[in-house]
Amino acid sequence: MKIAMAASEAAPFIKTGGLGDVMQALPEALGLLEGNEVCLFLPYYGQIKRDKRWNCEFITSFAIQLAWRQCHVGLFRLQSDSLSYQVYFVDNEQYFDRNPIYGHLDDGERYAYFSKAVLACLNYLDFRPDVIQCNDWQTALIPVVLHGEFRGSFPATKTIFTIHNIEYQGWANSNFNYDVLGLPPSFNDSLRYGDATNFMKAAIVTADAVSTVSETYARELQYPYYSHGMSEVLIQRAGTFFGITNGIDTAVFDPSASPNIPFHYDVNSMAEQKAKNKVKLQEELGLAQDPNVPLYVIVSRLAGHKGIDLLCYICHSLMTRPVQLAIVGTGEAQYEQALSSLAWQYQGRMVVKLAFDPGLADRMYAGADAYLMPSRSEPCGLSQLIAMHYGTIPVVHATGGLQDTVLPYDPTTGEGRGFTFQSYNGEDFLYAIDRSMSLYYDDRAAWNRLAQNDMQLDVSWTIPAQSYMEMFKKVTGLS
Repeated sequence: MKIAMAASEAAPFIKTGGLGDVMQALPEALGLLEGNEVCLFLPYYGQIKRDKRWNCEFITSFAIQLAWRQCHVGLFRLQSDSLSYQVYFVDNEQYFDRNPIYGHLDDGERYAYFSKAVLACLNYLDFRPDVIQCNDWQTALIPVVLHGEFRGSFPATKTIFTIHNIEYQGWANSNFNYDVLGLPPSFNDSLRYGDATNFMKAAIVTADAVSTVSETYARELQYPYYSHGMSEVLIQRAGTFFGITNGIDTAVFDPSASPNIPFHYDVNSMAEQKAKNKVKLQEELGLAQDPNVPLYVIVSRLAGHKGIDLLCYICHSLMTRPVQLAIVGTGEAQYEQALSSLAWQYQGRMVVKLAFDPGLADRMYAGADAYLMPSRSEPCGLSQLIAMHYGTIPVVHATGGLQDTVLPYDPTTGEGRGFTFQSYNGEDFLYAIDRSMSLYYDDRAAWNRLAQNDMQLDVSWTIPAQSYMEMFKKVTGLS
């Protein structure tokens, strides 16, 4: 099957969050399946262009029309023998030579340009995909532009729009089509939501199918509490709305080989080697070097929807327990300040590093005993999957992908993957931590068995990639 994919970010080229991880691993997993020809389109950001790691070949340049303006398109191809898929970069320095990559007043125009440029590049390459998979609002206009301008070039191509986080939808003024896109007025109804233009809504109503990143999140998005205004639109897609739980790249997140951790381990050596990583991590972070106290960690954006408000609420109570807490991340100023103040009060037992540091994150997963993830909502979540793969037991709020991936531990049977709480409140969160702490102190052998069971779970992209292929086949009618 010929599969084209488009996204605003993908590791290792550029990454700001989980989307970057997914768009590194999913194209690779699909490209490894027999009979697939996969390509990924990314903006040629200045950070990528100036990075000497990437050897890119210039293919061509041409112009496309955005309403009344003509825009330059440069097309580059990554030269690499190590990937199972082809990477193409769309070059326009006016739009993409910026730092940071998001958060500019003309983001709508920038990614409208990118959506149209991807289709124009496919046309130039004479690549006729069976399916184009688009990701989040930055590529949400591809299905609309395909119908409005490129259908003649791609008469049989189907589109699938994947929602990674519905909170960010791509809003613009109601005249956006006239000012920027330049599609026929018949597309105004698809683009408009209320008195504005909404990229995500446009994709939901025009794509051949919609997917999201876990089964539970797909159900949750049909309720107003979770959907940020999109529930009624998504309900209308019920027959073509799929939930596929993400995996992780187990070659990147590998406790037996990661260059970032001092002591490598597998499921058999986990207990001994993890203890060594823990002491080294305690030393690095300035925590008391105590191998017997449980170390709980968080590697996250410090934002309300990540449950940081709950953590702040329970922190004084948590620190009355025999426990250590380490947090790495950046985010909203109120949480950075609150957590830093708490860490100052509990020096030696609690530490906060306000940084984005992938190497330290790896050492946190490898050295911690448990991972806290009290998210108010979570489309899928990758951190809990990484934690389990490293033998770090998750304590999570049972929502979205966390509910799908972290089955509650049953002390009677020993089954389950971690500790969960159902209601989004501090008392329930603290009680889940207390249950985990009881197992740690009262039955270390059972704790280690749980960690080993988590390490043996298949959290790779093998199963999700097959699910994507089943969706593609259903949408395209191909076998």
